[in-house]
Amino acid sequence: MRAEGQANIDRIEAALALVRQSLDWDRALRRLDELDARVQDPNLWNDPKEAQAITQEQKRLETAIKTVREIESEMSDAIEFVEMGEEEGDVEVANEGIATLQRLADRADSDKVQALLSGEADGNDTYLEIHAGAGGTESQDWAEMLFRMYARWAERRGFKVETVEYQAGDQAGIKGATLLLKGENAYGYAKTESGVHRLVRISPYDSSARRHTSFSSVWVYPVIDDDIDIEINPADLKIDTYRASGAGGQHVNTTDSAVRITHQPTGIVVASQNDRSQHKNRATAMNMLKARLFEREMAAREAAAGSEYESKTEIGWGHQIRSYVLQPYQMVKDLRTGVTSPTPDDVLDGELDPFISAALAQRVTGETVEVEDVE
Repeated sequence: MRAEGQANIDRIEAALALVRQSLDWDRALRRLDELDARVQDPNLWNDPKEAQAITQEQKRLETAIKTVREIESEMSDAIEFVEMGEEEGDVEVANEGIATLQRLADRADSDKVQALLSGEADGNDTYLEIHAGAGGTESQDWAEMLFRMYARWAERRGFKVETVEYQAGDQAGIKGATLLLKGENAYGYAKTESGVHRLVRISPYDSSARRHTSFSSVWVYPVIDDDIDIEINPADLKIDTYRASGAGGQHVNTTDSAVRITHQPTGIVVASQNDRSQHKNRATAMNMLKARLFEREMAAREAAAGSEYESKTEIGWGHQIRSYVLQPYQMVKDLRTGVTSPTPDDVLDGELDPFISAALAQRVTGETVEVEDVE
């Protein structure tokens, strides 16, 4: 087997192993048998809500299991093609098998990410908050760069992007903003982006052209379904109204209709200014608060919840999940997985999938890597 063929086989096997681990393969096979039996029960549709949940789970498992088996079968056939071509000296046949392995490796990597999106709320729409760290204009400009990066990434994935809240910076950039990303598995894809992001560059705001380090934080939490009951005591809420700010233009909200809600027991703050109606902004903010509280509860169930919350307590050095270096060299490096890119301009234009894929896989395997930050 030629080196490129073996490399693709290794990629396929690694991807399928991760999918099997994510599904808990033996349990998934048993569960699918159970679901198939339940779907045959004519009484199932007496409860449409339960029936819909069961058929959706059945379809998800059926698709994932079928995909693994298809890739395994096609890989076996391709290996036979390559070996036959090599034994008979038929370069064309061998090359055809190698090309099939390359295609299967690409497919396995893509399907692997889909299979990793099996969390309780992964299929939901999501809110994505960005907050500038200390440092004034530098950090506020960096926050706006992140705002554009995530909007571009979401658009590349075919998500609908709405700006729920936008607080302009004092001179440039933004103090903070909240995006609503709507699309299949929006939360599942975006959830690993929560954390502090660090930028190193020659500042365009420094007349001496010195290198500056800036920090901004990102917080991702799912839009929750209406049937999820989150109890909130009105006495725990501090509700403020204020005049919205924006990037300019005819859509700027010039009335005091923006709403900020502080949940005092947890310190969670949410805000909405997307609508000219204070009533609608309040409803949106309440939905955001419920989503934040739900995400907090989900995270509390995970073994790594403590460290995740700690990483969000301070927007500064030592808490970052990713560093973006623009000068004196070009590098983006994820400090959790070790994934790097030598083209920060592409990353800042929304090419985030390699980082997201690796972070999702890490959640399944639980493996950690020793990664040194870039200077």
